[in-house]
Amino acid sequence: MLQLNAIRENKDAIIEALKKRNLDAASLIATVLDLDEKRRSLQTNLDNTLAESNRLSKEIGALYKTGKAQEANALKEETANLKEVSKQLTDDLNDTATALQNALYQIPNVPHDSVPAGKSEEDNEEVYKEGTVPVLFDGALPHWELAKKYDIIDFELGVKIAGAGFPVYKGKGARLQRALINYFLDKNTAAGYNEIQVPHVVNEASGYGTGQLPDKEGQMYYMPADDLYMIPTAEVPVTNIFRDVILNEKDFPITHTAYTPCFRREAGSYGAHVRGLNRLHQFDKVEIVRVEHPDKSYEALNGMVEHVKDILRELKLPYRILRLCGGDLGFTSALTFDFEVFSTAQDRWLEISSVSNFETFQANRLKLRYKDEEGKSQLAHTLNGSSLALPRVLAGILENYQTEDGIRIPEVLIPYCGFDRID
Repeated sequence: MLQLNAIRENKDAIIEALKKRNLDAASLIATVLDLDEKRRSLQTNLDNTLAESNRLSKEIGALYKTGKAQEANALKEETANLKEVSKQLTDDLNDTATALQNALYQIPNVPHDSVPAGKSEEDNEEVYKEGTVPVLFDGALPHWELAKKYDIIDFELGVKIAGAGFPVYKGKGARLQRALINYFLDKNTAAGYNEIQVPHVVNEASGYGTGQLPDKEGQMYYMPADDLYMIPTAEVPVTNIFRDVILNEKDFPITHTAYTPCFRREAGSYGAHVRGLNRLHQFDKVEIVRVEHPDKSYEALNGMVEHVKDILRELKLPYRILRLCGGDLGFTSALTFDFEVFSTAQDRWLEISSVSNFETFQANRLKLRYKDEEGKSQLAHTLNGSSLALPRVLAGILENYQTEDGIRIPEVLIPYCGFDRID
């Protein structure tokens, strides 16, 4: 959520910057500023009314003490009126504050200066590419057919148990999945990230804290009996650890990693591009989350990008990095780099990681602050990234490492798997 003082002081610059998102925010910004002005005016009137009521109450007490009951009773009628006025002002103030908050929730984060303009993923900017795309043999298969051939993932059984998008991993498929999770966590902890385990459900306040609500409620699984949401990513519970927290500068950087299953409704997703592991309702992911001093957050973002690069180099998967354009940028992000692995059997790029800096956008919702050198409270910066989301990494391994007589296992994963091929 954008800060009100930033909107007041930089209204025109914010409106211009949000045009990168193909959003004309002028009317929305005007609504926010009008509501803010109304809120401040109501607050001033309420404060003055309460002050006058308190003054009269003291005067009434003094009149009673001096035996001037008639004058005191006359003033009591005036204080009763002031109480009615203050009650109405309080109701109006609360309504205005709620309307202001809801209006602020509708404004996305301001894109970083380096974000290119664009309308869709077609306009994303490729900034890096590495690795050699393997030349497969004639008759090479996409991963969903390999999964069936080697009996390592059962999509139909998942439909029977739960529905489409909930696969069952079997035998060496399950062991490879577990190997990837352990490998990712080991890489992250070796890089200085603190491993934690977090709940797989969150409350409404947590959803609002990181920006899933009210923007993405249609993608989240909701349990009304408990008023809880199943997490779409570990980012949500991990970042919410710091909701309503005041840090000290010496606490930076804060770095966490967590493995969780993730749940996304993905409403409206269909077609060949979502077959197999390409898009699921439940999938496993290892996440990295950082809380940083504002002066260090972009240095930290670059470090996260290099960390994910190192993982993909060890897996020896061909990949590229995209800087997302304004039209494809997530609602809460100021700058996002997407990592994509090339699927040789599908002849297409598959997104396997997003690494983002949210600057103060999430921190403002979370009330996540730190004390600076002068003892003043400032908003921290939050960042997160996948390292990595498993389904498409697994798809890339199955397809790119397939041979005519089986699927090889990337060398770095063999100690985790306990086998070197699937046949």
